[in-house]
Amino acid sequence: MNKPEKISGTAPRRITEIADGAPLRILLPSYRSDPHTGGQGIYMRLISKALVDLGHHVDVISGPPYPELDPRLGLIKLPSLDMYARENPITCLNSEIIGNKTNLFEWWSHNWGGFPEPYTFGVRMADYMRDKIDQYDIMHDNQTLCYGMLDVRDMGLPVVGTIHHPITKDRRIDIAHAKWPWIKFLKWRWYSFLNMQIKVARALDPLIVVSDSTKRDVNTDFKIPMERMVRIHHGIDHELFTPQPHITRRKKRLMATASADVPLKGLIYLIRAYHMLLADHPDLELVVVGRLREGQTMDELNRLGIRNRVKFVSGLSGEDIRDLYAEATIAVSPSVYEGFGFPAGEALSCGVPLVATDGGSLPEVVGDAGIIVPHSNPPALARAIDALLHDENRRKDMSVKARQHILDNFKWERCAREVVQLYRQTIAAQKAA
Repeated sequence: MNKPEKISGTAPRRITEIADGAPLRILLPSYRSDPHTGGQGIYMRLISKALVDLGHHVDVISGPPYPELDPRLGLIKLPSLDMYARENPITCLNSEIIGNKTNLFEWWSHNWGGFPEPYTFGVRMADYMRDKIDQYDIMHDNQTLCYGMLDVRDMGLPVVGTIHHPITKDRRIDIAHAKWPWIKFLKWRWYSFLNMQIKVARALDPLIVVSDSTKRDVNTDFKIPMERMVRIHHGIDHELFTPQPHITRRKKRLMATASADVPLKGLIYLIRAYHMLLADHPDLELVVVGRLREGQTMDELNRLGIRNRVKFVSGLSGEDIRDLYAEATIAVSPSVYEGFGFPAGEALSCGVPLVATDGGSLPEVVGDAGIIVPHSNPPALARAIDALLHDENRRKDMSVKARQHILDNFKWERCAREVVQLYRQTIAAQKAA
């Protein structure tokens, strides 16, 4: 396995040299940060850029797959076994893996159905940081919530944590949707890393949560007092996700960004609503940004006889997704639960009329700029979409309101300024302790 590699970055500066308002030296850890792997990768790319835009010095330390970052940032590549990328994860065992207990644990846990990456990333990160604590003023964890965070904090570097949503929600919904007891057991086994995350979250202070909904859920599921958490809404990349007036909007196209194999995202309920809508709108299209795999979603499409009617697209750039939004008549966010909900915000930022569920934080993100319906309810989704399809004037009004809603409430600059304020409070509190 390769050694850690630091790419670019700026000169170190000690905590004792910080003056009020001076640029901070910030370290952002994340065990896997490619934005195509999910919302945490998107957050890492955009919060790091927003912090640099404010004049701060930022390094990202990440395991593979590595992030896509602004060129002004430093990237510390912290290699792992990257078991998901291996063609034969069982037979890859060799002397290098056997001779390193962290590697051996990662190999063993992965092949026995676990998800060891957060834990093993923390071990490697803490080892890397032992002689580098004085190079940074603050470390801001991207929901790794690993024991290594506490080790680095105990070395003397202040640590702030972010929780996008408690993964207990994913576990509960995933296990409930599994058909067979053996699959339920495998799901339970995969989510065993949650025991560590709950313990570490309880030990970190402060914690950033990205919505009031997440704050309530972390309080309930992790038993963390409300006063220990600070709610800071994410931003939306309003510079990328913009209206494209030169692109003609279709009259009968629905668009959703949702993983077909993640029950939390609620795509199966949208598919059922789409099937209902076809009776009155036989030419209605549904485009899903995501990859269709074998599983419950494919089974449902086959059962309803509409597998060839739903178009799945993947591997798209941000610009590609933006242009698809420009063609969409209506965007739909059908999630059962969202800690924040980037796709809903991005659709609004593109000026697309939006129907979303009340799953998790979506009502906070959407506000009065879209239509909210109960989650896991295909008839409610179908009724709301049908009403919009019949009302072109309302769609035009919603389009204008959607874009302004994002500009008024969800710029990354606002998010970064609130985060930096919390950094300074945390550094001051550790100095005073």
